Amino acid sequence: MLKEFCEENEDLEIWKIRKLLKKLKESRGNGTSMISLIIPPGDQVGKINKMLSEEYSTASNIKSRVNRLSVLSAIISTQQRLKLYTKIPENGLILYCGTVLEEGNKEKKVTYDIEPFKPINTSLYLCDNKFHTEILFSLFENDDKIGFIIVDGKGALFGILKGNRKDILQKISVDLPKKHGRGGQSAMRFSRIRLEKRFIFMKKVAEMANQYFIQEDQKTEIKGLIIAGSGEFKNELNSSDMFDSRLQAKIIQIIDIAYGGETGFNQAIEMCSSKLENLKFVKEKKILNNYFEEISRNSGKFVFGIEETVEILMSGVIEKLICWENLGHWRFLLSNTKTGTEIVKFYSEEEKNLKENENSAHILPDFEVKRKESLIEWLIDNRKNFGSQLVLVSDKTPEGNQFVKGFGGLGGILRYSMEPS
Repeated sequence: MLKEFCEENEDLEIWKIRKLLKKLKESRGNGTSMISLIIPPGDQVGKINKMLSEEYSTASNIKSRVNRLSVLSAIISTQQRLKLYTKIPENGLILYCGTVLEEGNKEKKVTYDIEPFKPINTSLYLCDNKFHTEILFSLFENDDKIGFIIVDGKGALFGILKGNRKDILQKISVDLPKKHGRGGQSAMRFSRIRLEKRFIFMKKVAEMANQYFIQEDQKTEIKGLIIAGSGEFKNELNSSDMFDSRLQAKIIQIIDIAYGGETGFNQAIEMCSSKLENLKFVKEKKILNNYFEEISRNSGKFVFGIEETVEILMSGVIEKLICWENLGHWRFLLSNTKTGTEIVKFYSEEEKNLKENENSAHILPDFEVKRKESLIEWLIDNRKNFGSQLVLVSDKTPEGNQFVKGFGGLGGILRYSMEPS
């Protein structure tokens, strides 16, 4: 339960950072008044302050008065935000400061400080007409480790694929007898020697697989395993009693390739690329399959639809709240101008824009907008008040696509059967 809670918090924090980054990436300003400052872990706050002071002196010589004042103001804002930190956080620190253009070419000063959820190993200082968010987007790359065993009659290769990085852990060569000898010994003796050497080779490959893919605490350090090769060696390894059952359970695919060694490694990555893309969606598929199972059994322990789900959520009955990560609905808190009565309405992005264009002051007759906020952000901020675990899903799997198109992108698994009032 604690592990699920930690994973939920991490997923939601990552979602918030993604949304902020999307906003920052689209922001634009006049001149070079937008500062991107990336500080790696272990750097000194005093050193960064000194660098900013030097940049301030340099920026004082900018000829354009408007641009000069904007850059100087951004540097001062960066220095002030940096004063909040006595030391650089353990994963580093990223600051974005400057003046951005909003609708109608209105200028707005913004300052964001972001503590990355993974360590950053890059330092950067840039003044530009945009924020440089590439380094943060790179942190979202899939870092699940996928193990590879490339095995054939000439040897074996052990490798790891992590995100877009490929590492070869070990290569071994072997000289196995062919099926037919040159004479000088009986066929039975030759066959026995050949089988013994193949057995010794398979045993060595299985032992090395344990060495590279199972940690000292006896847990596998890979999310999945690909076994590839020419001939029958890959199938022999998979079916062998010497091959650890923990690794067998991690096998994603067994591939027949034309080459061994590093060339075979590259070929295996190419051939199983579709499987690797789907690996990160395993948890999502599992939770959605559980949800669809409740629906197929007509257990009554499910809910879908925006208003129905929020209604039951507020009663505290939803155990797992499932929400599409790109849900575009808005929550409006409306107040009656005559009686003071408050009601809540939910609108899609299109409905929201249409109603705001029709009447910016009143969404409904005799009602004024007291507060409006993104529904997904409201769910993230208030989920704990209702004792629910929030799961964000994509629409990239068949299950996710069905959930979004068929059930509106919001639903939940209930603790017990309950009908909306």
